[in-house]
Amino acid sequence: MKLSGPKLDAVFFDLDGTLVDSAPDMIAAMQRLCAERGTSLLDAAGVGTSVSKGGRAMLRRGFPAADEALVDELLPRFLDLYAQAIATHTTTFPGVDDVLATLEARGVHWGIVTNKPGWLARALLAALRLDARCVALVSGDCLPQKKPDPAPILRACTLANVEPARSVYVGDDLRDIEAGRNAGMRTIAAGWGYIDGEDPHAWGADLVLATPRALLHALDLV
Repeated sequence: MKLSGPKLDAVFFDLDGTLVDSAPDMIAAMQRLCAERGTSLLDAAGVGTSVSKGGRAMLRRGFPAADEALVDELLPRFLDLYAQAIATHTTTFPGVDDVLATLEARGVHWGIVTNKPGWLARALLAALRLDARCVALVSGDCLPQKKPDPAPILRACTLANVEPARSVYVGDDLRDIEAGRNAGMRTIAAGWGYIDGEDPHAWGADLVLATPRALLHALDLV
């Protein structure tokens, strides 16, 4: 199935769970944090599937008995441990490199809108050598608003000098689809991402795709 609509000028992606498989390094950081606290990580899979929900959601899986005060206390150390080995096991999802190369060859801009803090997003993109190729990066601390508010996506359009109506947003969480739709973009749910038991077909995206390579056909790039 192809995405209908105006000529495509830009594709914007969520980062974790959409462009990159960062769960292994997130899980490793959680394991180190648990060891520091004298406990073991019992639900590594749950930490991995909750990556797209953010650091606090991952900590609730890693420390299921923790109250919100403890979660807030643990968050800075968790992020520090993650930053120390941010791209040891993290890679782009299979097919993503082909998609990005094809977009570039066709003159279609691509960028990233993520709720991940900027210092971590920039470090990760640099480690994966994607930073110089990305025309716009809007992180979770760039604006007062975060997804599902459309403001970060609209900011990315401004940076890339493109119109939302001629752009697409791809993400693996309901808030990604809500943000893209509210910004006036067409949206694609990344069914290959960290769905955590949800049904992406219920999110209201224009398309739900099972693999990154399916983007090539959906965006009429082949």
